[in-house]
Amino acid sequence: MNVDCINVITLAYMGDAIYEVYIRERVIRSGVVKVEELQKIVTSYVSAKGQANALNKLIKKEIFTENELEIIKRGRNYKRSVHPKHTDLATYKLATGFETLLGYLYLSKNNKRLEEIMEMIEVMPCIYTEKML
Repeated sequence: MNVDCINVITLAYMGDAIYEVYIRERVIRSGVVKVEELQKIVTSYVSAKGQANALNKLIKKEIFTENELEIIKRGRNYKRSVHPKHTDLATYKLATGFETLLGYLYLSKNNKRLEEIMEMIEVMPCIYTEKML
């Protein structure tokens, strides 16, 4: 499969799924076990706002290669007339760029790099930190 020929939105679709599984696993491993709590915490990370936030933090750390930045830009700049009502267009585009990169790495079978990036994402169930300490 030539991943470079796959539609940006298809890559983002895959990346969104990969990111959600990763976040769910990290939150569960942190000790949160009640489904209601899991859902609240995970949703804050996998929302467009949460994904855009994660991407911005990683960009500030300058961890992406030039090729990865180009993939992010492809996803971010994809012309789409529809976006969720609960988020602004800029945030949605950043999230789509991030999802596109994750989907690209996953479908390219570049699991080592995908894991490196995922490990750099700070995941902490903030709401429950005090209870856990």
